[in-house]
Amino acid sequence: MYKEKNRALLMYSSAVILFAVGASYAAVPLYRMFCAATGFAGTPKVGMGRFEPERLVPVENARRIKVHFNADKSEQLPWKFTPQQKFVSVLPGETSLAFYTAKNSSEQDIIGIATYNVTPDRIAPYFSKVECFCFEEQRLLAGEEVDMPLLFFIDKDILDDPACRNVDDVVLSYTFFRARRNKYGHLEPDAAEDVVQNSMGWSQYEHAPKRDGDSSAQSKPEASS
Repeated sequence: MYKEKNRALLMYSSAVILFAVGASYAAVPLYRMFCAATGFAGTPKVGMGRFEPERLVPVENARRIKVHFNADKSEQLPWKFTPQQKFVSVLPGETSLAFYTAKNSSEQDIIGIATYNVTPDRIAPYFSKVECFCFEEQRLLAGEEVDMPLLFFIDKDILDDPACRNVDDVVLSYTFFRARRNKYGHLEPDAAEDVVQNSMGWSQYEHAPKRDGDSSAQSKPEASS
């Protein structure tokens, strides 16, 4: 009887430890998923069943919102990254297609990762991306130039939000970073954590400190080609 109790206790303890380790490892990805799902901290919403046909119907009598496109990149990334259009004007519920151009100016293949945010951040819950190059890492061959599409819409529910009543201009910003692999083997931006947070519009929010060895920017980055 005692042997069975000890075995059950061991299995329970092991499960708790594994859960704690998994939760710690997944904390940052889960936080980013939360922001993408809720629009928190200026993160445009993605997925979450917001793309039903009835939501993608332009509200013809509404005012148009001008969406400006911004492009930045880290100094460590030898790419040229620019939007192909300065802005587009869209109606709530209207889908719009925009393009960015990226060119690898180096003599080696490089993987890049894009972060993004939208300002003012109160519009983020209504800014939805259907397709975007930022959903996955981008590998450019040496000297390669590519067009990167973005399909988005502003949800018509914005018209019912008093906080967004006077929003006429929106800025969608992307920042490309060179990719590196962290200790778990996953690709992440090769930059200091505060730089990455700032690129996603989270710099004004307080974050729990990372433990030693957790994707530390001081660790030596691995090759990304």
